[in-house]
Amino acid sequence: MNAFIILITFILMEGATWIIHKYVMHGFLWILHRDHHDHNNNSTLESNDWFFVIFATPAITLMYYGGKQGFNYLFYTGVGVTLYGMAYFFVHDIFIHQRIKIFRNTHHPYLLAVRRAHKQHHKHTGKTNGECFGFLWVPVKYFKMFFNKERK
Repeated sequence: MNAFIILITFILMEGATWIIHKYVMHGFLWILHRDHHDHNNNSTLESNDWFFVIFATPAITLMYYGGKQGFNYLFYTGVGVTLYGMAYFFVHDIFIHQRIKIFRNTHHPYLLAVRRAHKQHHKHTGKTNGECFGFLWVPVKYFKMFFNKERK
């Protein structure tokens, strides 16, 4: 049952990420997210990195209180949120934005589609008119871009 809670939480986090990204990060907290879309930003840290703290806080709180109560569903929900956050860090910060210069030359269709969708998201430098607010779920059109390119 605990693994099920973790898995469901991880899956639901994709929807939560889409909503938070579109309506919070591109909404009232754009002031923190804006530098992530600034193509002239060459610094190691961004204001956008504060979202790590903002999103880690509920996960830590869930694990703390769930652990105090005998490792109940709150704890495992916090674990699911944390695992999603770790996946986000590895795929978004390391793979897509190359904050650590590894995994540059992949040919995996899914990873290329994720990278392409995120690139489409970043072509909009402003807070409005964005697309691709999710993270791990990639619209089919980005897979088609890869496979159509392969056929030519």
